[in-house]
Amino acid sequence: MLSARSLFQEIVDCDDSFQLFCSIAASGEAQGGWENGRIAALVPESMRELAPKITRHGADEDKHGRLFNALLRKRQLDPVPVPRATDYTMLLEQRGIGLAHEKLRRDEPLTEQDIVVYLSHSRVTEQRAADQMELLVRYFGEHPELGTAVRMIREDEENHLAYCHEELLRLAAAGHGPTIRRVLREAALAEIRVHRDVSLAVMAHMGRALHWSKARSAVLAAGIHAKYAYERLGGWRRMADLRMPERRGALDGPATTAPAF
Repeated sequence: MLSARSLFQEIVDCDDSFQLFCSIAASGEAQGGWENGRIAALVPESMRELAPKITRHGADEDKHGRLFNALLRKRQLDPVPVPRATDYTMLLEQRGIGLAHEKLRRDEPLTEQDIVVYLSHSRVTEQRAADQMELLVRYFGEHPELGTAVRMIREDEENHLAYCHEELLRLAAAGHGPTIRRVLREAALAEIRVHRDVSLAVMAHMGRALHWSKARSAVLAAGIHAKYAYERLGGWRRMADLRMPERRGALDGPATTAPAF
């Protein structure tokens, strides 16, 4: 039976597909860690109170990258190069999601507008991350090899999402509402296209590693296209709404560690 659970289990059970999965995840998390670190260093003086939270966000992303690499080491596997078509963060940047790396490499303070855009983009991408980790916890939360790592990452992603909601609502109340609404819509519509393209590319690579039949690959591709159609017709709105989270001050304090890894 073809189900999400059986699909994930097949990927986890095969060293080649597991190696690619963890390498893609580790690379994306490490990239997010670098970006948040640079943004924290360049926050304008008028918004310096956000710097510790952005720093913690980046530290969490770095930790996630180390967790995925630790999962590889447990199997005595090395990270592999990430195929360009599966590089979610790079493709998002090409679509204008996230602050340009050229800007982040310069030692020039960002503007308040930059921070509003950054938080809006983060709200969208953190929704995707939280949804994906929720799925992994549902299937592998008690897995002896993966359980601890996916539960830890899921907890962090929920904190990141709560932080984005809370800070954007505060900024909206301070007069940035029109910009936030516009950027959230643009970012959500761009993200769902990137997510579709990356999902198709990842499934193609997994299919080769796992020797899937053309028929099975076609069914999975059709499912990805169907999800994109749903999101394009209105499902994207869940990635662009704002509501006060139950977790307030989710990124206050230092980042948590992962001593088990």
